[in-house]
Amino acid sequence: MNESDLKRKQLISLIKKYGFPEEFGCILADELHTEKQMKRMIGYLLQGKPSRIEDIVDEMLAIKSDFASYRQKKITEYNNAKYNELLANGLNDDES
Repeated sequence: MNESDLKRKQLISLIKKYGFPEEFGCILADELHTEKQMKRMIGYLLQGKPSRIEDIVDEMLAIKSDFASYRQKKITEYNNAKYNELLANGLNDDES
């Protein structure tokens, strides 16, 4: 069993511990695709001890939004570096 599977089980277990349906935990784990996202949600559940499903869903959406923003930032940085490289070096034409 890999680390992602362990985090998934831990997340579902915490959801059940707080009295929410197991299916809700499964949906959360499916939405939070990566181990890091699940780990962040687990941290929220352990510290926040939320009593409403709405609070948990809000946190899940915030986590997903943060990771999407981070991913977009990294893509933009990569593309910008490639563009700057093109400006500095020009196109490589083998015709000369």
